Amino acid sequence: MSQRRSKRRDNNPNRGVSALRRTGLKYRVEMSSQPLPQPVLDPKKRSQVTVDKAHGLWGFFRADRKALTTPEDTDSFGRPWVVEELRHKSWEDLHALWWVCCRERNILVTQEYERRRLKAGYGDAEYIERTRAVRQTQKAIKHALTERYYAFEEARRVAVTDPEVDLNARPGTHAYLPSYSDEALMEEEYPVKRRAETPESAV
Repeated sequence: MSQRRSKRRDNNPNRGVSALRRTGLKYRVEMSSQPLPQPVLDPKKRSQVTVDKAHGLWGFFRADRKALTTPEDTDSFGRPWVVEELRHKSWEDLHALWWVCCRERNILVTQEYERRRLKAGYGDAEYIERTRAVRQTQKAIKHALTERYYAFEEARRVAVTDPEVDLNARPGTHAYLPSYSDEALMEEEYPVKRRAETPESAV
């Protein structure tokens, strides 16, 4: 009688592991019994997605909300701000102008990414020129703020040694305490005119 040979397991824990990559299945793969979702081919049956008109992502697009603009529109911009003009601006104006430049750079980078994705082949030169102008404005803003910082530090250094300035003054009190009054200052600067205006001199 022929004796059937029984199958034996080799008990190899590395069974199924790649000899080159040393990777294999980490868990048992099974088929799910749930049906797969079917795409809706009819546009009328699709659910309408409502987008907030004030959504923050609209800040990456122009007012017309188009992903791309023509090279003529990209090239239509003014000159960058210079330091001499920004020295007269307030802190709030410089802060607002900085974020306008940041938003403009976001729009330009979004359009450049879309052109590369579509392989449009146009608009690169206009993108470079407009980006350079925006960055020059941001550089000028940093320059103006750096000048104000050094001026503030110099004034603070002088105020430390000035006996008429109290750097530890509480809110609502005067930090500048002059040693002379306004009347004494006027008397020193205009002594003749002040004496002529007194009633005693008119008698």
